[in-house]
Amino acid sequence: MGLSRNRRPTIIDVAERAGVSKSTAARALAGSSNITEKTREKVVQAAEAVGYERNHLAVGMRSGRSGMLGLVIPDIANPFWADVARGAQDRASRAGASLLVFSSDWDPQVEAAHLRALRRARVDGAIVNPVSDSFDDLDRFGMPCVFIGSSAERFPDISSVGSDIAQAVRLGLDFLVSKGHMAPALILGSRGRLARSRFLRAVHEHCVERDVDSAILPIEDGEYTVEGGREAMRRLLAQARVGHLAVFAANDMMALGAMMAVRDAGLDCPGDVSILGFDGIPSGEFAWPGLTTVAKPGRDIGERAVECLFDEIEHKPDHRRIYMPCRLLERGSLADLSTQRSQHIAGTGRV
Repeated sequence: MGLSRNRRPTIIDVAERAGVSKSTAARALAGSSNITEKTREKVVQAAEAVGYERNHLAVGMRSGRSGMLGLVIPDIANPFWADVARGAQDRASRAGASLLVFSSDWDPQVEAAHLRALRRARVDGAIVNPVSDSFDDLDRFGMPCVFIGSSAERFPDISSVGSDIAQAVRLGLDFLVSKGHMAPALILGSRGRLARSRFLRAVHEHCVERDVDSAILPIEDGEYTVEGGREAMRRLLAQARVGHLAVFAANDMMALGAMMAVRDAGLDCPGDVSILGFDGIPSGEFAWPGLTTVAKPGRDIGERAVECLFDEIEHKPDHRRIYMPCRLLERGSLADLSTQRSQHIAGTGRV
Protein backbone atom coordinates (compact mmCIF):
# COMPACT_ATOMS: atom_id res chain seq x y z
CA MET A 1 0.00 0.00 0.00
CA GLY A 2 1.43 3.35 -1.01
CA LEU A 3 1.98 6.27 1.35
CA SER A 4 -0.42 9.17 1.46
CA ARG A 5 1.02 12.29 -0.11
CA ASN A 6 -0.03 14.20 3.02
CA ARG A 7 1.63 11.83 5.53
CA ARG A 8 5.30 11.96 6.42
CA PRO A 9 7.06 8.56 6.22
CA THR A 10 7.86 7.01 9.60
CA ILE A 11 10.46 4.56 10.86
CA ILE A 12 7.74 1.90 10.65
CA ASP A 13 7.48 2.48 6.89
CA VAL A 14 11.24 2.10 6.57
CA ALA A 15 11.25 -1.11 8.61
CA GLU A 16 8.44 -2.66 6.56
CA ARG A 17 10.18 -1.85 3.26
CA ALA A 18 13.53 -3.17 4.50
CA GLY A 19 11.97 -6.29 6.02
CA VAL A 20 13.38 -5.67 9.49
CA SER A 21 11.99 -4.73 12.88
CA LYS A 22 11.37 -1.12 13.86
CA SER A 23 14.15 -1.24 16.47
CA THR A 24 16.65 -2.67 13.93
CA ALA A 25 15.78 0.08 11.44
CA ALA A 26 16.20 2.72 14.12
CA ARG A 27 19.59 1.36 15.26
CA ALA A 28 20.81 1.11 11.67
CA LEU A 29 19.98 4.76 10.96
CA ALA A 30 21.46 5.83 14.30
CA GLY A 31 24.85 4.34 13.35
CA SER A 32 24.83 1.59 15.97
CA SER A 33 27.91 -0.64 15.68
CA ASN A 34 25.99 -3.89 16.33
CA ILE A 35 24.25 -3.74 12.93
CA THR A 36 25.84 -5.46 9.93
CA GLU A 37 26.80 -3.37 6.93
CA LYS A 38 24.42 -5.38 4.74
CA THR A 39 21.47 -4.63 7.03
CA ARG A 40 22.48 -1.00 7.41
CA GLU A 41 22.68 -0.54 3.64
CA LYS A 42 19.29 -2.18 3.17
CA VAL A 43 17.71 0.13 5.76
CA VAL A 44 19.36 3.24 4.30
CA GLN A 45 18.08 2.34 0.83
CA ALA A 46 14.59 1.75 2.22
CA ALA A 47 14.66 5.14 3.96
CA GLU A 48 15.64 6.85 0.72
CA ALA A 49 12.96 4.97 -1.20
CA VAL A 50 10.10 6.06 1.10
CA GLY A 51 11.52 9.56 1.62
CA TYR A 52 12.11 9.13 5.34
CA GLU A 53 14.03 11.82 7.23
CA ARG A 54 14.96 11.40 10.86
CA ASN A 55 13.64 13.97 13.29
CA HIS A 56 17.01 14.76 14.83
CA LEU A 57 15.51 17.03 17.50
CA ALA A 58 13.19 14.30 18.75
CA VAL A 59 15.89 11.66 18.52
CA GLY A 60 18.29 13.88 20.40
CA MET A 61 15.81 14.55 23.17
CA ARG A 62 15.27 10.80 23.67
CA SER A 63 18.82 9.56 23.25
CA GLY A 64 20.95 12.58 24.07
CA ARG A 65 22.49 12.40 20.58
CA SER A 66 22.27 14.75 17.65
CA GLY A 67 23.26 12.45 14.80
CA MET A 68 26.03 14.91 13.88
CA LEU A 69 29.80 14.44 13.95
CA GLY A 70 32.59 16.99 13.69
CA LEU A 71 35.82 16.93 11.70
CA VAL A 72 38.62 19.47 12.19
CA ILE A 73 41.46 19.20 9.65
CA PRO A 74 44.40 21.59 9.15
CA ASP A 75 43.96 22.55 5.50
CA ILE A 76 40.83 21.82 3.45
CA ALA A 77 42.58 23.30 0.38
CA ASN A 78 45.13 20.46 0.45
CA PRO A 79 43.62 17.61 -1.61
CA PHE A 80 44.96 15.03 0.84
CA TRP A 81 42.87 16.45 3.68
CA ALA A 82 39.91 16.84 1.36
CA ASP A 83 40.24 13.11 0.64
CA VAL A 84 40.26 12.36 4.38
CA ALA A 85 37.09 14.45 4.73
CA ARG A 86 35.43 12.60 1.87
CA GLY A 87 36.16 9.24 3.47
CA ALA A 88 34.79 10.43 6.80
CA GLN A 89 31.66 11.84 5.16
CA ASP A 90 30.99 8.65 3.22
CA ARG A 91 31.27 6.50 6.34
CA ALA A 92 29.13 8.85 8.43
CA SER A 93 26.49 9.01 5.69
CA ARG A 94 26.25 5.21 5.52
CA ALA A 95 25.42 5.26 9.21
CA GLY A 96 22.79 7.99 8.78
CA ALA A 97 24.94 10.65 10.45
CA SER A 98 25.86 14.15 9.26
CA LEU A 99 29.39 15.57 9.26
CA LEU A 100 30.41 19.16 10.01
CA VAL A 101 33.83 19.93 8.52
CA PHE A 102 36.15 22.73 9.69
CA SER A 103 39.63 23.80 8.56
CA SER A 104 41.99 25.12 11.24
CA ASP A 105 44.53 26.53 8.76
CA TRP A 106 47.30 25.23 11.06
CA ASP A 107 46.27 27.82 13.68
CA PRO A 108 45.73 26.58 17.28
CA GLN A 109 43.40 29.49 18.08
CA VAL A 110 41.25 28.78 15.03
CA GLU A 111 41.21 25.11 16.01
CA ALA A 112 40.00 26.00 19.51
CA ALA A 113 37.24 28.21 18.07
CA HIS A 114 36.06 25.34 15.86
CA LEU A 115 35.97 22.96 18.82
CA ARG A 116 33.82 25.46 20.75
CA ALA A 117 31.48 25.69 17.77
CA LEU A 118 31.18 21.89 17.64
CA ARG A 119 30.30 21.76 21.33
CA ARG A 120 27.62 24.41 20.82
CA ALA A 121 26.25 22.34 17.91
CA ARG A 122 26.01 19.39 20.32
CA VAL A 123 27.79 16.99 17.99
CA ASP A 124 28.04 13.42 19.24
CA GLY A 125 31.81 13.39 18.79
CA ALA A 126 34.68 14.84 16.79
CA ILE A 127 37.69 13.76 14.72
CA VAL A 128 40.59 16.18 15.08
CA ASN A 129 44.06 16.60 13.66
CA PRO A 130 45.73 18.47 16.54
CA VAL A 131 47.56 21.46 15.07
CA SER A 132 49.99 21.84 17.94
CA ASP A 133 52.24 18.99 19.02
CA SER A 134 52.16 20.54 22.51
CA PHE A 135 48.38 20.33 22.66
CA ASP A 136 47.67 19.35 26.28
CA ASP A 137 44.22 20.69 27.18
CA LEU A 138 42.19 17.59 26.37
CA ASP A 139 39.42 18.71 28.74
CA ARG A 140 38.40 21.40 26.29
CA PHE A 141 37.00 18.75 23.95
CA GLY A 142 34.17 17.83 26.29
CA MET A 143 33.01 15.15 23.84
CA PRO A 144 34.10 11.75 22.46
CA CYS A 145 36.99 12.27 20.09
CA VAL A 146 39.43 10.49 17.80
CA PHE A 147 42.71 12.00 16.61
CA ILE A 148 44.26 11.76 13.15
CA GLY A 149 47.64 12.87 11.82
CA SER A 150 51.18 12.51 13.19
CA SER A 151 50.61 14.72 16.25
CA ALA A 152 48.07 12.19 17.53
CA GLU A 153 50.89 9.86 18.57
CA ARG A 154 51.66 12.14 21.49
CA PHE A 155 48.35 11.19 23.09
CA PRO A 156 48.27 7.43 23.78
CA ASP A 157 45.06 7.74 25.82
CA ILE A 158 43.16 8.95 22.76
CA SER A 159 42.23 6.57 19.92
CA SER A 160 43.91 7.68 16.70
CA VAL A 161 44.29 6.76 13.04
CA GLY A 162 47.06 7.70 10.62
CA SER A 163 49.49 6.67 7.92
CA ASP A 164 52.40 4.38 8.74
CA ILE A 165 55.04 7.06 8.19
CA ALA A 166 58.01 4.78 8.90
CA GLN A 167 56.79 2.25 6.33
CA ALA A 168 56.06 5.02 3.83
CA VAL A 169 59.45 6.73 4.12
CA ARG A 170 61.25 3.39 3.84
CA LEU A 171 59.18 2.58 0.75
CA GLY A 172 60.20 5.85 -0.87
CA LEU A 173 63.88 5.56 0.03
CA ASP A 174 64.08 1.95 -1.14
CA PHE A 175 62.62 3.02 -4.47
CA LEU A 176 65.09 5.90 -4.79
CA VAL A 177 68.01 3.56 -4.10
CA SER A 178 66.69 1.04 -6.63
CA LYS A 179 66.77 3.82 -9.24
CA GLY A 180 70.35 4.79 -8.41
CA HIS A 181 69.63 7.78 -6.13
CA MET A 182 71.78 6.93 -3.13
CA ALA A 183 71.78 10.26 -1.24
CA PRO A 184 68.64 12.31 -2.01
CA ALA A 185 68.06 15.82 -0.76
CA LEU A 186 65.06 16.29 1.55
CA ILE A 187 62.40 19.00 1.58
CA LEU A 188 60.71 18.83 4.97
CA GLY A 189 58.09 20.73 6.96
CA SER A 190 58.53 23.29 9.72
CA ARG A 191 60.94 22.53 12.54
CA GLY A 192 59.39 21.41 15.80
CA ARG A 193 56.57 19.41 14.27
CA LEU A 194 56.33 15.70 15.04
CA ALA A 195 55.69 14.87 11.37
CA ARG A 196 59.10 16.30 10.47
CA SER A 197 60.96 14.47 13.23
CA ARG A 198 59.28 11.14 12.40
CA PHE A 199 60.21 11.54 8.72
CA LEU A 200 63.82 12.28 9.65
CA ARG A 201 63.95 9.38 12.11
CA ALA A 202 62.85 6.97 9.37
CA VAL A 203 65.48 8.44 7.02
CA HIS A 204 68.19 8.04 9.66
CA GLU A 205 67.26 4.40 10.34
CA HIS A 206 67.34 3.65 6.61
CA CYS A 207 70.79 5.23 6.28
CA VAL A 208 72.16 3.28 9.26
CA GLU A 209 71.06 0.01 7.67
CA ARG A 210 72.94 0.97 4.47
CA ASP A 211 75.99 2.27 6.35
CA VAL A 212 75.41 5.78 5.00
CA ASP A 213 75.92 8.96 7.05
CA SER A 214 72.52 10.71 7.05
CA ALA A 215 74.32 14.00 7.72
CA ILE A 216 75.41 14.14 4.06
CA LEU A 217 71.81 14.49 2.87
CA PRO A 218 70.97 18.14 2.03
CA ILE A 219 67.86 19.34 3.91
CA GLU A 220 65.64 22.37 3.34
CA ASP A 221 62.57 23.19 5.43
CA GLY A 222 59.39 24.98 4.39
CA GLU A 223 55.66 25.22 4.79
CA TYR A 224 53.54 22.28 3.58
CA THR A 225 52.41 24.28 0.53
CA VAL A 226 53.29 24.65 -3.15
CA GLU A 227 55.10 27.91 -2.46
CA GLY A 228 56.93 26.37 0.51
CA GLY A 229 58.26 23.60 -1.75
CA ARG A 230 59.12 26.06 -4.50
CA GLU A 231 61.22 28.23 -2.18
CA ALA A 232 62.95 25.22 -0.62
CA MET A 233 63.83 23.88 -4.08
CA ARG A 234 65.26 27.24 -5.10
CA ARG A 235 67.58 27.10 -2.10
CA LEU A 236 68.66 23.57 -2.99
CA LEU A 237 69.41 24.56 -6.58
CA ALA A 238 71.52 27.48 -5.34
CA GLN A 239 73.85 25.07 -3.53
CA ALA A 240 76.96 23.76 -5.26
CA ARG A 241 76.48 20.22 -6.52
CA VAL A 242 77.85 17.71 -8.99
CA GLY A 243 75.69 15.56 -11.23
CA HIS A 244 72.04 14.64 -10.97
CA LEU A 245 69.97 15.88 -8.02
CA ALA A 246 67.23 13.75 -6.45
CA VAL A 247 64.75 15.23 -4.00
CA PHE A 248 62.31 13.55 -1.59
CA ALA A 249 59.61 16.04 -0.50
CA ALA A 250 57.52 15.62 2.66
CA ASN A 251 54.24 16.16 0.82
CA ASP A 252 52.97 16.39 -2.75
CA MET A 253 52.15 20.09 -2.57
CA MET A 254 55.80 20.81 -1.77
CA ALA A 255 56.91 18.38 -4.50
CA LEU A 256 54.77 20.16 -7.09
CA GLY A 257 56.25 23.47 -5.97
CA ALA A 258 59.73 21.96 -6.34
CA MET A 259 58.92 20.94 -9.92
CA MET A 260 57.92 24.54 -10.63
CA ALA A 261 61.24 25.80 -9.24
CA VAL A 262 63.12 23.37 -11.49
CA ARG A 263 61.31 24.79 -14.54
CA ASP A 264 61.90 28.36 -13.27
CA ALA A 265 65.63 27.60 -13.27
CA GLY A 266 65.52 26.38 -16.88
CA LEU A 267 66.20 22.80 -15.83
CA ASP A 268 64.39 19.59 -16.68
CA CYS A 269 62.57 17.13 -14.46
CA PRO A 270 63.61 14.31 -14.46
CA GLY A 271 66.52 15.01 -16.81
CA ASP A 272 68.39 17.25 -14.38
CA VAL A 273 66.42 16.83 -11.17
CA SER A 274 64.36 13.86 -9.95
CA ILE A 275 61.51 14.51 -7.51
CA LEU A 276 59.61 12.09 -5.26
CA GLY A 277 56.45 13.25 -3.49
CA PHE A 278 54.56 12.09 -0.43
CA ASP A 279 50.72 11.97 -0.13
CA GLY A 280 49.29 10.75 -3.45
CA ILE A 281 47.00 13.71 -4.21
CA PRO A 282 45.19 13.56 -7.60
CA SER A 283 46.90 16.65 -9.02
CA GLY A 284 50.22 14.79 -9.02
CA GLU A 285 48.90 12.56 -11.80
CA PHE A 286 48.14 15.56 -14.02
CA ALA A 287 51.46 17.33 -13.51
CA TRP A 288 54.05 17.18 -16.28
CA PRO A 289 55.84 14.96 -15.81
CA GLY A 290 53.52 12.96 -13.60
CA LEU A 291 54.67 13.04 -9.98
CA THR A 292 56.07 9.78 -8.61
CA THR A 293 54.90 9.65 -5.00
CA VAL A 294 54.27 7.59 -1.88
CA ALA A 295 50.49 7.61 -1.53
CA LYS A 296 48.82 7.80 1.87
CA PRO A 297 45.36 6.19 2.24
CA GLY A 298 43.54 9.47 2.93
CA ARG A 299 40.00 8.26 2.29
CA ASP A 300 40.58 5.07 4.28
CA ILE A 301 41.91 7.11 7.19
CA GLY A 302 38.71 9.19 7.20
CA GLU A 303 36.49 6.11 7.12
CA ARG A 304 38.42 4.30 9.84
CA ALA A 305 38.44 7.38 12.07
CA VAL A 306 34.63 7.59 11.91
CA GLU A 307 34.36 3.90 12.80
CA CYS A 308 36.61 4.50 15.82
CA LEU A 309 34.52 7.52 16.79
CA PHE A 310 31.34 5.42 16.73
CA ASP A 311 33.07 3.06 19.19
CA GLU A 312 33.94 6.02 21.41
CA ILE A 313 30.34 7.23 21.32
CA GLU A 314 29.11 3.73 22.16
CA HIS A 315 31.56 3.64 25.10
CA LYS A 316 33.57 0.85 23.53
CA PRO A 317 36.87 2.65 22.89
CA ASP A 318 40.07 0.91 21.87
CA HIS A 319 42.71 3.47 22.81
CA ARG A 320 45.49 2.68 20.40
CA ARG A 321 47.17 4.05 17.30
CA ILE A 322 46.00 2.46 14.05
CA TYR A 323 48.74 2.62 11.40
CA MET A 324 47.57 2.35 7.79
CA PRO A 325 50.08 1.29 5.09
CA CYS A 326 51.05 3.46 2.13
CA ARG A 327 51.87 2.51 -1.47
CA LEU A 328 54.15 3.83 -4.19
CA LEU A 329 52.77 5.38 -7.39
CA GLU A 330 55.42 5.42 -10.13
CA ARG A 331 55.00 8.10 -12.79
CA GLY A 332 57.56 10.21 -14.64
CA SER A 333 59.33 12.57 -12.22
CA LEU A 334 62.12 10.17 -11.23
CA ALA A 335 65.00 9.31 -13.54
CA ASP A 336 66.34 5.76 -13.56
CA LEU A 337 70.11 6.04 -13.00
CA SER A 338 70.59 2.45 -11.87
CA THR A 339 71.81 1.24 -15.27
CA GLN A 340 74.25 4.14 -15.64
CA ARG A 341 75.61 3.54 -12.14
CA SER A 342 76.10 -0.18 -12.80
CA GLN A 343 77.97 0.56 -16.04
CA HIS A 344 80.14 3.18 -14.31
CA ILE A 345 81.09 0.80 -11.50
CA ALA A 346 81.85 -2.00 -13.96
CA GLY A 347 83.98 0.30 -16.13
CA THR A 348 86.13 1.47 -13.21
CA GLY A 349 86.52 -1.96 -11.73
CA ARG A 350 84.81 -0.87 -8.46
CA VAL A 351 82.10 -2.98 -6.78
